[in-house]
Amino acid sequence: MNFKINFRDKATNARVGTLTTHHGSIQTPAFIPCATQAALKGITSQQAEQCATQMFMVNTYHCYLRPGPTTVAKAGGLHKFMNWKKPIMTDSGGFQAFSLADPKLVRISSNGVEFRSHIDHSKHMFTPEISIGIQQKLGADIMFAFDECTPFDAPVEYIKESLHRTHTWAERCKAAQTKKSKKTQALYGIVQGGQFKQLRKQ
Repeated sequence: MNFKINFRDKATNARVGTLTTHHGSIQTPAFIPCATQAALKGITSQQAEQCATQMFMVNTYHCYLRPGPTTVAKAGGLHKFMNWKKPIMTDSGGFQAFSLADPKLVRISSNGVEFRSHIDHSKHMFTPEISIGIQQKLGADIMFAFDECTPFDAPVEYIKESLHRTHTWAERCKAAQTKKSKKTQALYGIVQGGQFKQLRKQ
């Protein structure tokens, strides 16, 4: 995994670059379609390639619930499952666990997040270790660290508490990644901090 800045505008700090992954390079900035459940809606992977699509984003939460990470792994990972030879990234599953579940039924602790499936209301638990385990089975080029998605207008006291939790979870995600995964999968950290600039910097 490598990122190279090819040009930076001195007036605005805008930049263009090349992100190199196990399955090829992406010219940034890039528009990345979301293949929510390991499939785009309305077009095939081949049609997406004809549109010069460079990369897909796949949702860990949705793939976890169905068809399931074991099914995807048995098919040879997301690339073979989707018939897509270019780069793929997976989110951590955290955003959907917070946003799709009934807020009254979401339980956040230092260990992780307990939530109910939006499909059948069954109970599930995501921890940093579980999120990384799922993403490793899915086999994307870029995995996201598990984080807490706080509302934009959350008070600063809660954001500070949440930020500490997110940083701790990031360390656990890094520790959970296997040596085999590190050879082909990059682990991306997530910036939180709400509307507070200093906390985002932290």
